[in-house]
Amino acid sequence: MNSVGKKRLRRNRREGTFAGVLAGLADYFDIDVTLLRVLFIFFVIFTGVFPGVIAYLLAILVMPSDGGPTVHTPPAGGSAAS
Repeated sequence: MNSVGKKRLRRNRREGTFAGVLAGLADYFDIDVTLLRVLFIFFVIFTGVFPGVIAYLLAILVMPSDGGPTVHTPPAGGSAAS
């Protein structure tokens, strides 16, 4: 939560697998991200793919990012492969 106690809808790039849209929605509505992903897959399949993909792409454009990393980085001090 932010300083005024309101939740903000943001893409969660740290926990998201693609752009963080579903992880952000799961955080906002306080539900399990896996459940939301399964529901989204059913939505995409039963609506003929196109509406679900367009809705997801629009959400990427509309929802602000939380500023998290876009890729998983190895921890500092780890050994590098030669």
